[in-house]
Amino acid sequence: MLGDRWSLLIIRDMMLRGFHTYKEFMECYEGIATNILADRLHKLVAYGIIASKPDLSDRRKLIYSLTAKGIDLVPVLTEMVLWAAAHEKTGNQALVRQMKSDKRKFLDGVRQQCALRDRG
Repeated sequence: MLGDRWSLLIIRDMMLRGFHTYKEFMECYEGIATNILADRLHKLVAYGIIASKPDLSDRRKLIYSLTAKGIDLVPVLTEMVLWAAAHEKTGNQALVRQMKSDKRKFLDGVRQQCALRDRG
């Protein structure tokens, strides 16, 4: 289900960057190929980690959102970010400091933001 890098990066971008559209995921600096992105989005929907619905302003586009199951991954991804930061240089030290200073507050804030974004 989450055994590949791209699925984790998609979920990360939804949680931390508020990405919701195919175009936003394509603009990610990691450079995911279109066929890989389409495949991973499809699989994440099939696994119930994200949901998709038509964009109200353009019915040809889909809007992706985290499900409750996806939001439950917030602590897992937070620990992965902290682990990576402990072993490698990371470009987002401010985020790492925020996570370390009050992990509970950080997790609650991300969960709340995801839930608010995904309802709208």
